[in-house]
Amino acid sequence: MGDNKPTLHLVSKPGAGSETEVPMQGASLDIWDKKYRLKTKEGVPVDETIDDTYKRVARALAEVEKPAVREQWQKKFEWALLQGAIPAGRIMSNAGALEHKPATSTINCTVSQTIRDSMDDILGSAHKAGLTLRAGCGIGYEFSTLRPKGAFVSGAGATTSGPLPFMDIYNQVCFTVSSAGGRRGAQMGTFDISHPDIKEFILAKRADGRLRQFNLSCLITDEFMKAVEDDRDWELSFPASANELDDADVKIVYRPWPVVEARYKTREGLVACRVYSTLRARRLWDIIMSSTYDYAEPGFILIDHVNQMNNNWFCETIRATNPCGEQPLPPNGSCLLGSVNLTKFVENPFTDKAAFNWSEYREVIAVFTRMLDNVVEINGLPLEEQRQEIIRKRRHGMGFLGLGSTLAMLKMQYGSPESVQFTDEVTKVMAVEGWWEGVKLAKEKGAAPIFEETFVVTEEMLVKRPDLKGEFKVGQEVKGVELFMRSKYIELVKGALHSSIADEWWKELRNFGCRFTHHTSIAPTGTISLSLANNASNGIEPSFAHKYSRNVIRDGKKTKEKVDVLSYELLAYRALVNPDADPDSEDPQRKLPDYFVNADSLSPRQHVDIQAAAQKWVDSSISKTINVAQDIPFEEFKDVYLYAWHQGLKGCTTFRYNPKNFQGVLVKEEDLENTVYRFELDDGSVVDIKGNEEVEYDGELHSAANLFDALKEGYYGRF
Repeated sequence: MGDNKPTLHLVSKPGAGSETEVPMQGASLDIWDKKYRLKTKEGVPVDETIDDTYKRVARALAEVEKPAVREQWQKKFEWALLQGAIPAGRIMSNAGALEHKPATSTINCTVSQTIRDSMDDILGSAHKAGLTLRAGCGIGYEFSTLRPKGAFVSGAGATTSGPLPFMDIYNQVCFTVSSAGGRRGAQMGTFDISHPDIKEFILAKRADGRLRQFNLSCLITDEFMKAVEDDRDWELSFPASANELDDADVKIVYRPWPVVEARYKTREGLVACRVYSTLRARRLWDIIMSSTYDYAEPGFILIDHVNQMNNNWFCETIRATNPCGEQPLPPNGSCLLGSVNLTKFVENPFTDKAAFNWSEYREVIAVFTRMLDNVVEINGLPLEEQRQEIIRKRRHGMGFLGLGSTLAMLKMQYGSPESVQFTDEVTKVMAVEGWWEGVKLAKEKGAAPIFEETFVVTEEMLVKRPDLKGEFKVGQEVKGVELFMRSKYIELVKGALHSSIADEWWKELRNFGCRFTHHTSIAPTGTISLSLANNASNGIEPSFAHKYSRNVIRDGKKTKEKVDVLSYELLAYRALVNPDADPDSEDPQRKLPDYFVNADSLSPRQHVDIQAAAQKWVDSSISKTINVAQDIPFEEFKDVYLYAWHQGLKGCTTFRYNPKNFQGVLVKEEDLENTVYRFELDDGSVVDIKGNEEVEYDGELHSAANLFDALKEGYYGRF
């Protein structure tokens, strides 16, 4: 990698005032080299150092600017990248790489077109998914638009197999299509909580190897959550056919539905649905919670809250998300992401003078907003529908990473009242600065086209926003910017602005529109945090642990490889305070302070409280995993999603280490040490091996845990 070994600098001047460096750990450099470092087709590095990667990206994004100011903006972009702005992985890998990777995209993920209930549409959507995955993008779909198992198919004179077997087809497409740019495909499958096959969806991953290319999430409505709280019945339904509508024995309910076809009967924007069966809402709730307790899925998307708070409430209904869930998107929507490394703004860490540099943080946000907007021009999306959607709305999702590490450096314990307050403020500042910059960019470059469009007010729009019935009437023509300004979130942003500028911003928003419709989203940032941020904590999360292993896919390896890593705050603490500090030590001379916490040492409610503090200011959503201890009682665990609903979240997931059912991406040595895996040999004998032991099998060395998981799940030798 040359003599210029990359380092990450802390803004700290202990002792004589000399700057202290925190060396990049080997795992971080390795991930950069494998995922984000540009190389020729022959594998020869084009980026000699991490700084070269930043320069390449800055140059590519500055090329979007007018020739006279390109050099100026390239320097500003380079500065922002060195100060902690980190575009998402596809941008880091592919921006400025056309000479070597001409068919790749700078967009991380997309959402599929709405999959309509016909064979042509199902298979056509699968084809488009393959093209999207080949370009290096993940993809999300809603599958509850497909009729339930056993429903009659008139054209075939038979009954349908239901949505789940079709999901198997998409799963295989994802596994088979090798994604470009060094990233394997990722998918999200969402499913309505009222669909007759919802139980089959929830339990799908209990079968070894099934749907492993998918994250799964339930679309949870407020109606269902109220039914759970009140212990009421819950009706499972699907849009009724004409014959069913005429059948006196068929019970009909009216519900929102993403596809409204001529054959469907509607009333006030709702679709007539046949009730297939009824069960207690709490029974279905218990099935969800027991599954996520055992298998860490399904996730939880509060879809009513998503749509109620959507800035584009007047022209889109959201039913799916990107694979990690932080970007609820309309059909053909794209997930354009970037994160600010919060650790870069900590001054005098681990001291009584520890502080956050708010002025520099604001400046980075302003420059980074322009950078992400420029990515729209070089999106490289493979489908015309995707390109039209991103140009029309220009949405992006700026978030942050390193929150957990930053709180430790500021001597705050993650989940404490002061950490909740800090999270609120750091997210609010990102939102306010971003939206101020969005209006400035609209004045300079023009608004997103949607702001200039005219929309006709419909019954469905007023069903979504009954509070606006006195202001708008069905059939009224209204300009896009006026409807945008009446979104609940944008009104919240206006209220957060200082009174001296709020009126000015509101006036200019009305006159000029905004450069984009969405600005904030907090991604999980797994490999980005590990590599370019030297393992600062992922996204909004606390550090998983301070010493742990990460399972990574290596080309040519038959199983995942276990890579040992340290948290950024531990590296920094050793560099600045105590080189002998050890998270496993009880020795007072080596023990870490109490504000060093890890993910599963916190209560579920502490996780939710932090996410709720940020969600208020995030216009898209947040990818957040509530990590819990392996031995947490189910009774203590089962109401975590209920609490999340009450706290106003748009979604979340949970993770409990469960070696019997799956092997996680992040693992702790003590968990592997305490887990014994049983292998059956060809001669019928069995051998028991601890999860952290190495096993020679098929000419390679593997960790016992990863070998067991690969054989059990069916991916052995298929990377």
